[in-house]
Amino acid sequence: MAFKDDRSSELPLKEIPGDLGLPVLGPISDRYHYNYFQGHAEFIKSHMEEYNSTVFRMNLLLAELINFPEPKVIVLADAVSFPILFDHSKVWKKDVLIGNYVPSTSFTGGYKVSAYLDPLDEKHGKLKILYLDLFASIHHKIIQVSQTCFTALFDNLEMDVAVKGEANFNTYSDDMAFNLLLRVFFDIDPTNLGNKGPAMMRKWLTIQFHTILTLGLPKWLSWVEDALFHSFPCPSFLVKSDYQKIYDVVYASSTPIFDEAKKLGLSKEETCHNLVFMSGANAYAGLRPLFRAVMKWLYLGGEKLHKDLFDEIRAVVKSEGGVVTISALEKMPLTKSVVFEILRMEPSAPHQYTRAREDMVISSHAASYQVKKGEVLFGYLPLAIRDPKIFENPNEFIGTRFMGE
Repeated sequence: MAFKDDRSSELPLKEIPGDLGLPVLGPISDRYHYNYFQGHAEFIKSHMEEYNSTVFRMNLLLAELINFPEPKVIVLADAVSFPILFDHSKVWKKDVLIGNYVPSTSFTGGYKVSAYLDPLDEKHGKLKILYLDLFASIHHKIIQVSQTCFTALFDNLEMDVAVKGEANFNTYSDDMAFNLLLRVFFDIDPTNLGNKGPAMMRKWLTIQFHTILTLGLPKWLSWVEDALFHSFPCPSFLVKSDYQKIYDVVYASSTPIFDEAKKLGLSKEETCHNLVFMSGANAYAGLRPLFRAVMKWLYLGGEKLHKDLFDEIRAVVKSEGGVVTISALEKMPLTKSVVFEILRMEPSAPHQYTRAREDMVISSHAASYQVKKGEVLFGYLPLAIRDPKIFENPNEFIGTRFMGE
């Protein structure tokens, strides 16, 4: 049965535009332009302009050449078409976390973790219940642990500035994000992994997801990076020791979670591998760019925004008896608006992939398009969330954008 949204019958039905080029050469050429010569956003923008459409076909060959998987995707880059990616009755999310490449399960103890399962899969449902129970059990300590971790972060930054005249925010922020997650999720003292825990996690993520990473090398060296990073899968033994150390620490601290998992019919081992992936590939990989984006856009917001935030936060915290609470955060409309605007300007998870579960019709602002069952849909959030038909001055950071109605 074909799916049509509420507007599809009112719009002209068009063929999805897109020139995929020659076999083999077309995908490789697109990959170089996507990763190196233009960059992700400019590459997609140029195709939008060429086809005069926010829905189009393109090659997105992120995986290794040795297997040469299906490179064709349908890009969704507007606020109307994008939401279909989250309609689980219409799309299938098995094995499309990062597009057409699925890392070996040897990176996760031989188990296929929840991120590669379809939401309608029974095991995915059990793991989701487990995660939600975990999140519910930690809400009371998130603020306190966050305050402790952020205090340590800024103490380190101020110390470096005092001694060296400068400080590297990214380094301290990355380490803090890792420590924060271990403390919040598992009550783990990060020193259990020495001072190498964050580096071990980053190494595991890099080797596992190398196909979607770029190193920022000069363009004339792009062929070297592409040959090493994007042509063949990296073996998991390169990070086996690091991963095992993280796994062991999480395992030793997860007895209450294992008790709940047992009720759901999940083994301790499978649960622990999923916990490591959830806290590392989902949470840590998302918090790293988020903290950097917050500092960047707060700085760019200007002095008036800084003062307005200062006044709002101080007044609300004072009214709450000098304590930051969840209820206090709800009374900070400007602060919430700024956070939403930062996420709009620089989303932590810019790419979303799914497969069509059935033949269906997808609509943009201007037209409707027929999508066949099994076709890969690629949502590019940085453009969809800056849709000029939805947001006025979409490329401008406006801290008050989400205040009021």
